[in-house]
Amino acid sequence: MTTEELKHDLKEKIIKYLNYLSISPDEIGDDMPLFGTGLGLDSIDSIELVVMLEREYGIKIEDPKVGRKILVDVNTIANFIETHRAENVQK
Repeated sequence: MTTEELKHDLKEKIIKYLNYLSISPDEIGDDMPLFGTGLGLDSIDSIELVVMLEREYGIKIEDPKVGRKILVDVNTIANFIETHRAENVQK
């Protein structure tokens, strides 16, 4: 899966898991902030995103400080997934 395909996949899963059916993946910019002024997600949504990352990509985020660094936008999530996959391949 290319980075662009991963980003599109992430957008679709964000919409699905957060039940944001009124928007399309194309409406979520790769660098659009997920929280605050961007997509406007809240702390409950962040829990759903953490669950989604574990279920869909096998990534477990246990430290809230790490989660805040990862769940910034689609770019940061995609970069984390790709890094995580590369580390697992090297093991």
